[in-house]
Amino acid sequence: MTLANQNITQLVELCKTGNQLAQLEVYNRYYKAMYNTSLRIVKDTFEAEDIMQEAFLKAFTKLDSLHESVTFGSWLKRIVINDSIYHYKKSSKYRDVPLDDVLYKVEDHSGIPEDEQLKDLQVRQVLDTIKTLKDNYRIALSLHLIEGYDYEEISSIMNMSYGNCRTTISRAKDKLRQKLKQPLAEY
Repeated sequence: MTLANQNITQLVELCKTGNQLAQLEVYNRYYKAMYNTSLRIVKDTFEAEDIMQEAFLKAFTKLDSLHESVTFGSWLKRIVINDSIYHYKKSSKYRDVPLDDVLYKVEDHSGIPEDEQLKDLQVRQVLDTIKTLKDNYRIALSLHLIEGYDYEEISSIMNMSYGNCRTTISRAKDKLRQKLKQPLAEY
């Protein structure tokens, strides 16, 4: 059986033995999602790539601490999120990072039905608007709506109380709604 046909549990077990081909297969399966997760937090393509690479190195060196290999994806995502938040807080103290529009590039949509174009435009508008929110709103909303974390997990990740987490996400959603109602030129 080739490595591409093996499930993640089998691949993780091979990775624990130091199999570099298995590590490459795991990397290929997860790198895009981990890069996008980091990018939504740090807002810098090069830094997101570095964080993603470091997270894989950290994960591969600490595989023995992973108790159930079926949870590898969520374990890796937690490493990426924690490292991204750490790097973001560290770098934002010293410099402002300009918002760049890397998640979605304008492409020719010829041949795509109008409904798909409208839906893509709406998704792009929501994601662009999320990027304009205050940092704690942007991070909390991304973790909740995009990454799928619940309030308890977010409060732990962002080091805030459960009640403060719920309030922050509620206010972030309200702010997002307000900004989406404004004409595009206003923000």
